[in-house]
Amino acid sequence: MDHRPASSIPWATAPSEHFTGSVLFGPISGDGAVNMLGVQFEPSARTYWHSHPEGQILYVVNGVARVGNEDGATVEVDAGDSVYAPPGELHWHGAAPHSPMTHLSITSGGETEWLPRKVTDEEYGR
Repeated sequence: MDHRPASSIPWATAPSEHFTGSVLFGPISGDGAVNMLGVQFEPSARTYWHSHPEGQILYVVNGVARVGNEDGATVEVDAGDSVYAPPGELHWHGAAPHSPMTHLSITSGGETEWLPRKVTDEEYGR
């Protein structure tokens, strides 16, 4: 058993080359096969466009999220809901404009593949 108290999570500011707005993240668990990050977004903060080699599960812990993909679909996601982005799907996620949001990001199979492309206000507002 590996117990990790919440107070031991090293929260850090998310890098500005991959995020717009105020975002913190901290490793919750990671054994090399499965990685889980807690990510806290202030209202309207969001990721850049990216994908994951084996997909990503997002579980919204609190607040309201927005998640969009390259097909132009955008959904609002409430606390307790989850979203699955399949392997290689180009997508973004962040907080709704009226709510801070925290989600768990669960991935496996390698590093996030970031595009050097911000989500525009128009894309975010769809």
